[in-house]
This record gives sequence, structure tokens and C-alpha cells, in this order.
Amino acid sequence: MSKELTYRAAFEELQEIVNEIEQGEISVDELSAKVKRASVLIKICKTKLTTTEEDVEKILKELED
Repeated sequence: MSKELTYRAAFEELQEIVNEIEQGEISVDELSAKVKRASVLIKICKTKLTTTEEDVEKILKELED
């Protein structure tokens, strides 16, 4: 994928996968691929959240100085 996924897009796709699994809409053949994709999406979300947290902390520290 050449275009970087936004947090919102990754989170929404992750929610879709979870809903499909919960509702039993995924066949056993598709399950492995969906779980792998979910893992990638979780990493994307976690990275974006961590980066945002670090940015906010940096800005707040600069405001204190």
C-alpha cells in the first residue's frame, strides 16, 4: 500500500474485521488473513497514538518553559 493509512481508516477497518469475526461472517479460510491484517492495523494505530502522545507531551513541555 503506497498511501499511508490514517488512524481513523485503520481503526474503522479494524472494527469491520472484529464485527465480521463476531458475527461469524468470516470463513475459516479467510480467518488467518483477517487476523494478520488486524495485527497490522493494530500496530498502525498504536504507532500513531504513541507518536501523537509524544508530540503533545513535547508541546506541553515547551509551553512550561
